[in-house]
Amino acid sequence: MSINQQSGITAQWHELITDAQSANGIQLNTHLESYLVHTLIHYSQRPEIAARIFAIDYMLAQHEQGQVRSSQLRELADQCLLYAGLFPQHAKQRHVRVSYYVDIGRSAYLDLSNGEHLWADIFVQISDKFVTLMDTLLAIHSLNESANHDEPAYPLDPLLALQVWQDTQSQQALKILQQQTRSSNIVDFRSSQKSKNIKH
Repeated sequence: MSINQQSGITAQWHELITDAQSANGIQLNTHLESYLVHTLIHYSQRPEIAARIFAIDYMLAQHEQGQVRSSQLRELADQCLLYAGLFPQHAKQRHVRVSYYVDIGRSAYLDLSNGEHLWADIFVQISDKFVTLMDTLLAIHSLNESANHDEPAYPLDPLLALQVWQDTQSQQALKILQQQTRSSNIVDFRSSQKSKNIKH
């Protein structure tokens, strides 16, 4: 790939991320934006990640040391972020919750920050803002799907959106849920359901 092609792809991802943030009230700092662009470019040609079992990868990475451990943890963390934000339906197919990717990804980034790594501060930020980054990817997914269909397409169906919102407090999942159910009273509904469960 030529330098011009690489620059063009980078610019396209930057534009998508900017549009997604603008359309959904998300604000990432420059470091997080750049990291997200780099990660998207790096994994855009890696279809083999679909076969990964992340919990096993995380456990195995803990037994490594030095640069090998850091590389494995970073790859694992990045892929968890991409799965949570771009391929949330895969969680359903694998009979796990999207929060499975969120929890492992956050932990892996936090573990990376504890090592002597030049990007330690960035990894702390990513771990802390993991759900916001996931929301940005969900928003990109929605923008891309909507551009290719007459009707809006959503990366989460209503039940999965409700689950993701309950587990992670994802604002994008809540927005998707409200759009699909045409209701702005989801929070009130959830509160009423909790009250009923307590009474029973």
